[in-house]
Amino acid sequence: MRSPLTRLTYLLPTLLPTLLLAGCVNDSASYTIDNDRDHAVVVRVTQDYFWSKQASLSVLAARLPDCQRRFDFGKTDLTDLNIELFSTGQETFLLRAGEDMWQIETNNCTQLPAPGDDVQAQPIGVFHLDGKKKLVFEKAEGAA
Repeated sequence: MRSPLTRLTYLLPTLLPTLLLAGCVNDSASYTIDNDRDHAVVVRVTQDYFWSKQASLSVLAARLPDCQRRFDFGKTDLTDLNIELFSTGQETFLLRAGEDMWQIETNNCTQLPAPGDDVQAQPIGVFHLDGKKKLVFEKAEGAA
């Protein structure tokens, strides 16, 4: 009969990765355009380690069946995570996280150059972590 310590020695390599990933943020949320589930902007946030204050940020632009493309936007701070979404024109969107801004369009699912200071942007909503560390999208007041 094996001792509890021997069993723990066998279980630890199996359980350790699970324990290290417990509490990590690995979630996505979407904004469906014109209530069409095939036309959306999807934000994904992935935290590598539970102690990390940073997470990888990627955005998926989709207008199925014509196009779908994922853009990796590097690391973002998880503390008070807010990724604002704005409309800058017909099927053109601006995402802002702190000082960082990215512009994408869903007509051909491409990333556009960063917008100038004179860009006209209408707020749509914000992606943020709720109390359970789940990524959610919340529409802006008055957004269509």
